[in-house]
Amino acid sequence: MTRRAILAGAGAAAALALAVPGAAAQAVPWGSGCKPASPGQPRTSLTCGAQLVDGRAIPPRGAPPAVKRAIAAANRIYGRPYVWGGGHADFESRGYDCSGAVGYALHGGDLLSTTMVSGQLAYWGSPGPGRWITVYANSKHVFMTIAGLRFDTRDTPAGVTGPRWHPYMPDTSNFVARHPAGL
Repeated sequence: MTRRAILAGAGAAAALALAVPGAAAQAVPWGSGCKPASPGQPRTSLTCGAQLVDGRAIPPRGAPPAVKRAIAAANRIYGRPYVWGGGHADFESRGYDCSGAVGYALHGGDLLSTTMVSGQLAYWGSPGPGRWITVYANSKHVFMTIAGLRFDTRDTPAGVTGPRWHPYMPDTSNFVARHPAGL
């Protein structure tokens, strides 16, 4: 493993340890390969141990193919600008809004065949958090976690917009959790 990857993993772990007050995420040892954080605790999309390296997500070795494809798709649009309605006329766009970005990642994992807005994603898939992927949606916003990292267009550094990976979770109390069946 390169020094850069080690330092990035350590930075992601430190960021998780300093999670936003009231956030749903717990500190997870990076590189854990989706082992439960403690005995008896279920593996979820928040404890799966993807790594964040140079802003891009690296899936755990044992991740299912659909999860690896969804992460690869999200990485392809990482850093694109925020464009309201981006990703809705077609999955390919010069920029993405929240639901366009989530839809692009799900489509890349072969988990979504048509574009949807955030309110539609609140009814997509199966209810509750997933083991590998969870979509958090309401009528105004949507984001997702894949293998422990949040993919979202909000809460980026000041002056930066568009889809990005984040190592911490915001408050999810106003969102519905949905997941692809089996993941």
